[in-house]
Amino acid sequence: MPVIHLDFEELERLVGAPAQKIIERIPMIGADVERVEDGFADVEFFPDRPDMYSVEGVARAMRGFLGIETGAPKYRVSPSEVEMRVEPSVKQVRPLIVCAVVRDIEMSDPLIESMMHLQEHLHWGLGRNRRKVSIGIHDLSKVESPFTYKTVDENFSFIPLDFDEEMTIKEILEKHPKGRAFSFILKDFNRYPVIVDRDGNVLSFPPIINGELTRVTERTRELFIDVTGTEEVVSVALNIIVTALAERGFRIQSVEIIDGKRKFTTPDLSEREVEVSIQEIRELIGVPLSEEECISALRKMRFDAELQGEKIKVRIPAYRADIMHPWDIIEDVAIGYGYERIPSIFPEIPSISSEHEVEKRNNRIREVMIGLGFTEVMTFTLTSERVHFEMIRREGSALKIANPASEEQRIFRSSILPMLMEALSMNRHYPMPQRIFEVGDVIVEERRRNHIAGVSMHANADFSEIKSVVIALLRELGYRVEIFETKDPAFIEGRVARLEGDVTGVFGEVHPEVLVNFDLDHPVSAFEIELPY
Repeated sequence: MPVIHLDFEELERLVGAPAQKIIERIPMIGADVERVEDGFADVEFFPDRPDMYSVEGVARAMRGFLGIETGAPKYRVSPSEVEMRVEPSVKQVRPLIVCAVVRDIEMSDPLIESMMHLQEHLHWGLGRNRRKVSIGIHDLSKVESPFTYKTVDENFSFIPLDFDEEMTIKEILEKHPKGRAFSFILKDFNRYPVIVDRDGNVLSFPPIINGELTRVTERTRELFIDVTGTEEVVSVALNIIVTALAERGFRIQSVEIIDGKRKFTTPDLSEREVEVSIQEIRELIGVPLSEEECISALRKMRFDAELQGEKIKVRIPAYRADIMHPWDIIEDVAIGYGYERIPSIFPEIPSISSEHEVEKRNNRIREVMIGLGFTEVMTFTLTSERVHFEMIRREGSALKIANPASEEQRIFRSSILPMLMEALSMNRHYPMPQRIFEVGDVIVEERRRNHIAGVSMHANADFSEIKSVVIALLRELGYRVEIFETKDPAFIEGRVARLEGDVTGVFGEVHPEVLVNFDLDHPVSAFEIELPY
């Protein structure tokens, strides 16, 4: 789940309440406080609330939850003279695009950091690793409208972000870190989408990389935002970004999209309406709430609500991507009312329970790993062949899902290591060292297994470090093993070893190509051990 870095100074300014009070109450809105340090906190939010993937979104939600500002926030969108023209050639590659302009920007380091993290979290959460959604944020002053969204061949060239020389599309896909990481999205095409301005200057090569020309700096005062993709969720992503920026007082302007004979403007921040039965609210929550209590709870959750007979009409802000059923509204009623106010009732079922031996051991593993300086994470058990095999340089097979919800959730993991590498990739902007571990189930040859895996990323991560961690862990658990030379394509040859004895496993220094595949800039040492089940 996404972990959001909350700077206390920014949080207090945007919420209007002491940081201590906010952090004390934030778990009750659906979050887990990972750590609290001097001046900041890292908070983990559920994936269904992408509108809270930034300090601005968190502040907006907490103002309502704390009763400082209730009801749905209102955002004004004024017209701009900016146009985006869509050529038919993109329809076979990446057909959808929405855009916005944001002016009166007061750029700062915290704002740049917040935008960067929000962009990456949305790429992962809504965008399924950029496949469905990719976002470009540009300095508007460097380019001229009208813009054109079109396709080019592999020999088309421009200067990509973080480079100072022109590269062709082919070179970017083969040599640029972002190109290597996301080229799989465009592997079946021989034409590639780009966004250019009136004079042919490149803003973006979605979903891969922006142009260096439109890099956002501390001098940027106006932004152009493009969101491209393959599903209508592109509009939700745009709404989340522009409303987050509007929380800082910046001005939102629309862009006219000219797509053949069709013309429309984005962003569309109009509210949706849903009706919820008061009786159903009472039945599902289990508390006889009054109409006033229901409406008050909804307003705390930043909805507008009014009574209509036996139902409540709820107006949903445009940035709320998670509301798909009246039950989602009822869940927010419970949160707004306060879970701590709902009485606990013991089930009337006689039972005797005890902790499973495997779970006892796993809890002991957690104690040892935390004592060794690692932080526990929980990654998804479903993944894709690309992440699980290609990016980790391994071959193999895994249990496939019959009807996967997405391309990124096609198989059940047979190893934890790829998931930890993906977690490092998502959090690579955070300070070093990063040491994380996970103990959990995998599926190997259609049988459930229990694994422990850990990774350490910092400038001096090496074979000796991870060997000492493995030896300490196994000693504390009472397992006897022998260490042998081995080969594993995920690790550097000569810097990898296998374990045999009471348990089996592998540890060593992760191969540089794997680091590049996951867009990591620091060495990583890692281990994975299969435990008795």
